[in-house]
Amino acid sequence: MDEIIYGAPLGPRATEVIPTDNFELLLTFNNGEHRKFDATALFQYPMYEPLKNIGFFKQVKLDRMCVYWNDDIDICPDTLYEQSVPM
Repeated sequence: MDEIIYGAPLGPRATEVIPTDNFELLLTFNNGEHRKFDATALFQYPMYEPLKNIGFFKQVKLDRMCVYWNDDIDICPDTLYEQSVPM
C-alpha cells in the first residue's frame, strides 16, 4: 500500500482472485487480508449482465489495479474491498 495518488495513499488492492461456483470472488489483498466478495449484487446493473454466465464469470482476471473480465467489465478496487467480508 505504498502507492499514492493525488497525495493520498491507495486503499488495499487485490493480489489474488479466485472465482467460485456461487458467483463469489475469493480475494487476497496486499495488506494480507483474505476476503470474499458476493458478485451477485452486481447482477442488477446492465453492464454486469454477462457475469450471470458462470463460464464467463470464471474468466476473471487481475492486474495491478483492478479485477476485470474484459475491456467493458471491471470492478473498482475500493468497492471490492469495502463490499467484501473477511474470511
